[in-house]
Amino acid sequence: MYNKLQYISQGNTISKQLYNIHEALDSGCDWVQMRFKNQNTKNSFALAEAVKFLCEEYLANFIVNDNVYLAQQIAADGVHLGLSDTKIEEARTILGDTKIIGATANTFEDIQNHITNGCDYIGLGPLRFTTTKEKLSPVLGFEGYSEILQKLKDNNSEIPVYAIGGVISTDIDRLMEIGVHGIAVSGLITKSDQKEKLIQQLNEKLYANVVI
Repeated sequence: MYNKLQYISQGNTISKQLYNIHEALDSGCDWVQMRFKNQNTKNSFALAEAVKFLCEEYLANFIVNDNVYLAQQIAADGVHLGLSDTKIEEARTILGDTKIIGATANTFEDIQNHITNGCDYIGLGPLRFTTTKEKLSPVLGFEGYSEILQKLKDNNSEIPVYAIGGVISTDIDRLMEIGVHGIAVSGLITKSDQKEKLIQQLNEKLYANVVI
């Protein structure tokens, strides 16, 4: 099963991205989604190449945000697609059956469509307002998550759902009770001055009821 904690990278330059990703990996994070928006092909490839090397060194999953062809070119573990990005069926054709394809959702209908099209996991959100994304979908709040996760349960769907968008540490217990698989966070880890302690605490909460 997929790791319960995803780090979505931050930084406007290659060096800042690499610093943040290396810090997250070194502090115990084992799933990185490289999000490097509005960059040229050369910079995106250079960063992806370096991040892949780091993730291999730390035995971490490496997912590329949005860019299917970059994920293919760099042989990443998979890709995460936004609601207005490449269609899942097209991404699957390009990447093949063994790669991970995640997709952003804001409604139950979004998730149904993603499942039908062969998605592996869902990033559902936002939980609350966040400045990380420029075009933010309607905020769901805990009630929105409860309603959508209950519908998934009623439909016997077991697709892993990650809470995204403004998630903080104190949200985890409630989110796990609601039924999410895990969380995908960005600023929470990037801005922490005690990353190792934070990631340890997050994982303790996320895996609290997992039977090994």
